[in-house]
Amino acid sequence: MTMEAVDAPKRKGGFMRLMKTLVFAILMLGAGFGGGWFYFANPLSPAQDMLKLIDPEAPAATEGEAAAHEAEGEPHKVPKPVPETELFQTSYFTFPDPITSNLRESRKFLQVEIGVSTQYDETVIKNVETHKLALQSDMLAVISTFAEPDIAGPEGRSHLADALKEAINARLEKAEGFGGIEDVFFPSFVLQ
Repeated sequence: MTMEAVDAPKRKGGFMRLMKTLVFAILMLGAGFGGGWFYFANPLSPAQDMLKLIDPEAPAATEGEAAAHEAEGEPHKVPKPVPETELFQTSYFTFPDPITSNLRESRKFLQVEIGVSTQYDETVIKNVETHKLALQSDMLAVISTFAEPDIAGPEGRSHLADALKEAINARLEKAEGFGGIEDVFFPSFVLQ
């Protein structure tokens, strides 16, 4: 007997073992996929799923069940329509350079970065960008009218923001016929 004749049965047994392992692995993968699909599959629509979260005791009715309830004359829950978009979108603009001004009756100065917001269309932000130089001059004039105690604390900053908003809207109304700035923000506020 040669060596090849002795090795032949071992190869055949190894091949059968490999085939059994592959068949077992495929069966296990199929069982795992089937179990996962069964466990994670959600037959409810997103609206029905949301109603189930709001009222967990109420059974979620499918469209077919709702039609059956209507045919039988039974009342059923009707979901409220939920708006998919916001009613108003807020747009922001931050002036690229901080404004530095001396304060009235003080040796200190204030350096602020100023941002504005509007819920009108992009025309207002374009107007702000167009008249940026004039607006910065107006804001500088407004800041210089404030004294140190005037801007102390949150109320002082709010008062300064309101005064800046009025000045910005006045300039935009004069230049474009419409203001539209609703809020003024201070990303940076340094008093030195």
